[in-house]
Amino acid sequence: MNKNIILHTDSNIRNTFFSVMGIGISANSFLLLFHILKFIRGHRPRLTDLPIGILSLIHLLMLLVMAFIATDIFIYWRGWDDIICKFLVYLHRILRGLSLCTTTLLSVLQAIILSPRSSCLAKFKHKSPHHISCAILLPSVLYMLISSRLLLSIIATPNLTMNDFIYVTQSCSSLPLSHLMQSMFTTLLVIREVFLISLMVISTWYMVALLCRHRKQAQHLEGTSLSPKASPEQRATQTVLMLMSFFVLMSIFDSIVSCSRTMFLNEPTSYSIQLFVIHIYATVSPFVFMSSEKHIVNYLRSMCDKCLSLR
Repeated sequence: MNKNIILHTDSNIRNTFFSVMGIGISANSFLLLFHILKFIRGHRPRLTDLPIGILSLIHLLMLLVMAFIATDIFIYWRGWDDIICKFLVYLHRILRGLSLCTTTLLSVLQAIILSPRSSCLAKFKHKSPHHISCAILLPSVLYMLISSRLLLSIIATPNLTMNDFIYVTQSCSSLPLSHLMQSMFTTLLVIREVFLISLMVISTWYMVALLCRHRKQAQHLEGTSLSPKASPEQRATQTVLMLMSFFVLMSIFDSIVSCSRTMFLNEPTSYSIQLFVIHIYATVSPFVFMSSEKHIVNYLRSMCDKCLSLR
């Protein structure tokens, strides 16, 4: 069974994949434009506005790069050389790492925003965008160094088919590294993933604890079991919590699919599923952010009303 041919000939997979890419690119472009306009109009930025804007830019670039790579997966042409293969695959991997770093930072910043004044985290509430940018840049540079192995392992697929090559696209393949090198890079990546996701889980648990305590205090003051209207900070926190839960769920699903690909190398279904899983977070996340922005919700409602009135 040749998974290259199956992915190329399966029009349902191809059409669904490019549709998802198109939706994600459009949504992230809209969210990025919204934050740019907020900045131009001089709105007072929230602590999380910069990470959300950067995350939408990262996801936009990642989906654009993946859409370009997908043309070499689903459309048979094999026209790339070593340089293009190395650049595209490495850039895509870097953008995925930036997405994880920025998502983790966003979770930590939201926990800082929600923390009470008596907390030791309160002193970080007034940090400048310069500090936030550095917090994103430093782990990103480290990840770029870790992922530099791709510049060595990714090559243009030779004319002669060899079983040692790992399929990436129609034009690009990956050379297997030595056991020592593979173990070293895998260990570094696992340490990075565990550290960032653990930080994300800890900040999420902290936010849940603060929200529960605030709810109990509000119910006690109101003297009723009915929950009061959520504040903007609480609504933003609930949005981040939903996003973090979805991100962790997709990360677990991605690990499961990756393991299945390791065990069943000739199975094209697991490869196509992994392509969707990797990018579903980048596609869904802008809609989660937009749902918490009143200006966007009101604008979309007015557009829908206008469309309905014209019918």
